Amino acid sequence: MDDLKGKVAIVTGGSRGIGREIALQLASRGADVAINYRSRQSEADSTTKEIEGLGVRALSIQADLSDMTAARNLIRSVHEQWGRIDILINNAGITRDKTMKKLTDDDWNEVLNTNLGSVYATCSEVLDIMIAQEYGRIVNITSFVGQAGNFGQANYAASKGGIIAFTKTLALEVARHNITVNAIAPGFTETEMLSQVPSNIREKIIARVPMGRFGKPEEIARAVVFIAAEGDYITGQQINVNGGVYM
Repeated sequence: MDDLKGKVAIVTGGSRGIGREIALQLASRGADVAINYRSRQSEADSTTKEIEGLGVRALSIQADLSDMTAARNLIRSVHEQWGRIDILINNAGITRDKTMKKLTDDDWNEVLNTNLGSVYATCSEVLDIMIAQEYGRIVNITSFVGQAGNFGQANYAASKGGIIAFTKTLALEVARHNITVNAIAPGFTETEMLSQVPSNIREKIIARVPMGRFGKPEEIARAVVFIAAEGDYITGQQINVNGGVYM
């Protein structure tokens, strides 16, 4: 299927995990894909080679998206090189999990700046491009934690809840320009972040999930790509892909 042929997509945090799967699935449907990475160039290089192997163009751009200037420059760089941006997937995110008693200002600021500040900066920068095209598809990756909260994740929950509210507001503002803005809210997903959780805690987490397992990155990616490729009349929505952990 090449229904995205000729489209240009950006996936932040696209070198591994959910972002990598999103990038590959977009490429498999014909889109040229630029990914952003913060520090692991070897993984970014590997992902771009896989994207190119699908017969489309690929870029990897290093940027620390907690810096708004760097986030804006990511958008500018892709536009300068490829001339358009049709799809923006805001996937980059970090955790700094601590209870409120132990949470520091740095823990708070780093998570909020990376997870929420980068979404504001990239969307703000891409809007003029998409408005000129009269076409754009923005998908922001949030989390069920932004809906339900989670012990030791006040900073993360605030950032992801903020993404949901931001998504709905931006969708209202740009709908008349044929730009859709939606959020995908994964549950617990098999990524490197989750693999670092001790096995006894993982078992307790699985016990909370009605479907009895963790999600797979490719399952999250399929929902994202559906919205980007086929969701022409879907906007301002937050779609849960979480195995029933939050309903």
